[in-house]
Amino acid sequence: MYLGLEIIDFHVHFPTRKPMFGGPHGPGPDRRSEYVERRGERRAKIARELAMDYNRHWRLTWGFDPPESDPPDDETQADRWAAELERYGLRAVGFVTGGGNDHLAGIVARHPARFVGFAHNYLFGENAAQEVKRGVEELGLRAYKLLAPALDRPIEDEAGYPVWEMCGELNIPVLVHFGILGSGGGVPWHENINPLKLYTVARDFPEVTFVIPHFGCAWIRETLQLCWACGNVCIDTSGSNQWVRWVDGEWNTKKLFRKYVETIGAERIIFGSDSSYFPRGFAIRYLQDQIRDCRELGLTDEQLRAIFSANAARLLKLGK
Repeated sequence: MYLGLEIIDFHVHFPTRKPMFGGPHGPGPDRRSEYVERRGERRAKIARELAMDYNRHWRLTWGFDPPESDPPDDETQADRWAAELERYGLRAVGFVTGGGNDHLAGIVARHPARFVGFAHNYLFGENAAQEVKRGVEELGLRAYKLLAPALDRPIEDEAGYPVWEMCGELNIPVLVHFGILGSGGGVPWHENINPLKLYTVARDFPEVTFVIPHFGCAWIRETLQLCWACGNVCIDTSGSNQWVRWVDGEWNTKKLFRKYVETIGAERIIFGSDSSYFPRGFAIRYLQDQIRDCRELGLTDEQLRAIFSANAARLLKLGK
């Protein structure tokens, strides 16, 4: 318990040096590195230095140290994360990425009562649906995660339908990142950046619960329109949500909570932190701020329980 609430963090990235997918996954997620190679290291260095201005400002704003330059092995990292859960009274965390399905399953098995893993393989890969099935039925993963702006074709392409079909059969939620990708200097535009791109898929697979992270990540109106059209679409609250500084209007996290509670209801809002690296560990400031926002908005105890634990527990089948 934390401040009288049971907390499940739906959205955490396990800090590993292994590649995101742990193996072949198609051209999409590799395109940025290929582009950097084509344009030359000198220009890539200039772009990195420009992006660092934003990153420095972000770290100073939140008081976060940079990631360790020489992190320990993954077993140690897993134990550190288990200690974070104990320290802050968290019930469980969902690792949405972690070096590929097999590797992440091994991490989860180290602390199975507290860790939940998401399958994270290329949507359009050969036997992609069977890989999701293997991840769930053989490896014990409980959800599926995608980065839409990292795909190399439209997310609604019917070549991906076997995966959505499989997610429905397995009764697992699907977390799909839309909107800007990365920190300052990241990806601001892509054919799959708009959450409304998911409309056809969400409409065609109403038995699948889709979760859009970060309150829609700069695409507020479009995320709300998608949620209006498709009752099987939820949102998560993960991250600093500093993207509000870069969109029109005077937005903040408190206003986002008000808007989403008024429209889709607390039963479709899921807490996440987007935590990952050490020494920061669990980004407790995000949780503190979001609990304060919700309490100042006058949310009921039932609504608070739904947002901060019950919705995640239901989707990830964690029981009571």
